[in-house]
Amino acid sequence: MAHTEESLIDIAKEVRERAYAPYSNFKVGAAVETEDGDVYTGCNVESASYGLTVCAERVAIWKGISRGETKFSRIAVVVDTEDLTPPCGVCRQIIWEFCGDVPVILSNLHGKKETLMMGELLPRAFDSKF
Repeated sequence: MAHTEESLIDIAKEVRERAYAPYSNFKVGAAVETEDGDVYTGCNVESASYGLTVCAERVAIWKGISRGETKFSRIAVVVDTEDLTPPCGVCRQIIWEFCGDVPVILSNLHGKKETLMMGELLPRAFDSKF
């Protein structure tokens, strides 16, 4: 059963609270939905060795992959910024690789939201066809 856009955002907001971000204080939550309506969540996890930090979007997708999921239908990303914050370049590649041209719902804690297709965020994406 598919979730509403608002319920997917709420799930991402909730997991955002579990982010481990003592260095940047930039907490991110993500919720990726499968075609069957299952949802996998992720929050960013930082490391003192900053290059080892993992973004919320990748955590959510990899959790789904580790459970055998292969068909994702959309992803919601929630941050606490005034302007909506899109996924970083690495996450854009991972979203494209495992989800394809899905809707990406950007939201913040102030009630702003915008939905973009992944192809808009990563035009001319590199993938297995190359």
